[in-house]
Parts: sequence; C-alpha cells; structure tokens
Amino acid sequence: MSATATAPARRRAVRARPAAGARRKTLLWIAKHAITIVLCIIFIAPLVFVFLTALMTDEQALTSELWPQTWNWSNFAAVFAKSKLVQWTLNTFLYAALATTFTLLSSIPVAYALARFRFRGRKLAFLLVITTMMLPPQVVAVPVYLIWARFDLTDSLWPLILPMLLGDAFSIFLLRQFLVTIPRDYTDAARVDGCSDVKTLFKVILPMARPAIAAVALFQFFYCWNDYYGPLLYAGVDQEGWTLSLGLATFKAFHSVQWNLTMAATLLVTAPVIVIFFLAQKVFIEGVTLTGVKG
Repeated sequence: MSATATAPARRRAVRARPAAGARRKTLLWIAKHAITIVLCIIFIAPLVFVFLTALMTDEQALTSELWPQTWNWSNFAAVFAKSKLVQWTLNTFLYAALATTFTLLSSIPVAYALARFRFRGRKLAFLLVITTMMLPPQVVAVPVYLIWARFDLTDSLWPLILPMLLGDAFSIFLLRQFLVTIPRDYTDAARVDGCSDVKTLFKVILPMARPAIAAVALFQFFYCWNDYYGPLLYAGVDQEGWTLSLGLATFKAFHSVQWNLTMAATLLVTAPVIVIFFLAQKVFIEGVTLTGVKG
C-alpha cells in the first residue's frame, strides 16, 4: 500500500519540477531586465493614457477614471471637423521633406571634403562648423527675420526651408565622423581605376555611408516635424500655412476644456512619427552606432 500510495506523489513531484524551473527562469528574467521593464512602462504609460483619454467623453475626461466608459471613436473625426489638420499635415510634410532633402544635398559634400580632402585650414573649418552648433537660434532671430522680410518671404515656411541649402552643422558633424571611419583603401582603389572625386563620392562613399545618411535624414525629418519655434516665427496668422506643432498648440488653446479632443489631436500628430521610426529603426540605430568618433 505504501508503494502504491507514493507513486502518485512521485509523479506529482516530477511534474512540479519543470513548473518550478519555469517559474525560476521567469523570475530570473524579470530580475535581469527589471530596469528595461520599468523604462518601457515609463515611456509607454503616457501614450496609453493619451489613447484612453482620446476615446472618453468630454465629461469623463475631466474625472479620475482611467478607463473609458464608452469608446468614442468619433472624437478623431471631430478633430478633423474642428481643425485644418489635413492642411497642417501637408504643410508639415512639405516642410520636413524639403528641408531634409536640402540638408542632405548640402551637408554630404561638405562632410566628404572635411573627411577626405587634405587642405590648409581643414581643422579650423571643422571647428567653425562645430562652433555654429553652440549658437542658439534665438540669438540671431531678429536680424535673420529682417533679412527674410526684405525678400518678402515671411508668412511662409520658405525661411525655414531655404537655409537648409547651406548645410546643417549637426548633420555635417555626424556625416563627417562616419566618413572618417571608412578606410582610405576604397577611395585609393577608385582613383587608381580613374574615378574622379565626385564619382568616388557617388560610386564608393555614398553606398557605404547609407546608414549614416539615413540617421541624419531621420534626425532632420523629426526635427522639422516637431519644430514649433520656426513656424511660430514665420508661418504668420493664416491657418492655411501652419504646421502640425503650431496648429496643435492653437487647438489646445481653443479646446483646453475638451481634453478628449485635445488628446485625440495629440495622438494623430504623434502617430506618423512613431510609425516612421518603427519602420526605419533598424537603419536608424545602425547609422547612430556605426558613426565613429575618430578625429
């Protein structure tokens, strides 16, 4: 009887061992990634709060309740009806796309020259580029505005787009730091084959620098997408020329009591940036991590 009675107990003990091992592994995994889990919660919690508030009624959004009593998807349609969100999105995309394109066209040749050419004053030129990164834009806002006013280009986004044709200091710095890490054997072999400096840039350097170029493009695109100070200064009073950041600030001012609509508008503005980042995060992270710090 004792042997018969102990057999089920043994089987239960054998089954309990894998379960205990699985729990142990789970606890170890949680302990190992505790900081990462906490950081994820910290970053995701505001987005969840915005999403849930965007689906509440106007009355519930002002209460302490965190879960919507009814899921009001019509709040997103109300945002489009009460604002020029479509026009603001088009203006923002035009601003970000043109500024990013002009930045790449102007910054890549400068970074290539600073990284590959040997000429007198090269280090001084690079130092001047870095120095311009330390100059706050507010310091030169008034004289720059007066210059664009003489060309009658205020009340538009062109004063924010056209300067990108002259290069961006941060983009030049980032690209230059990546280009100096590319071995000179590649460019020397291209010159032996008869390639000019321009052809070497397009045929050899640019294909190898795609991660850095993608990172610079994303940095510039996100900056323009979220830019508020520039459009506030130059876009004027006509809502047809506003960007999303400026329009969202005005929308919050007019609908500050309707927090559900404000959160819905905020979610609509941030959603494209989140989608773009997740689609391009691999090349973005690769470009940032591969950017060297060689002098």
